[in-house]
This record gives sequence, structure tokens and C-alpha cells, in this order.
Amino acid sequence: MFSLVAQAARLFRFNPVETPSSPATALMESAGSRAGLDAHHAQELRAAATAWLSVVR
Repeated sequence: MFSLVAQAARLFRFNPVETPSSPATALMESAGSRAGLDAHHAQELRAAATAWLSVVR
């Protein structure tokens, strides 16, 4: 009986959200999701990611 409950609990367990490895990655992912909704905002996010990468390098 316990194993049945344990298996059911595993099905409903939430997977932890993976955090981006860098702010530039987060900005690029946000830009990709915004591209269809607001192209200007997506371009600003890409520019911010590029600026961050140029400072880091």
C-alpha cells in the first residue's frame, strides 16, 4: 500500500526550475519569448545581453 502511495507522490512531484547560468542567458531567453509579442522590447533585451557580454569579456 505504501509503495502505491509513494509512486503516486512521485508523479505529482514538481521539478525544480533550472536557473540560467548567466544574466545574458536569461536576457536572451526573455527576448526569444517576447519576439512574437513585442519585437522592439525583444531587441532591447538582446542589446542588453550583448552589452553585458562585452563588459564581462
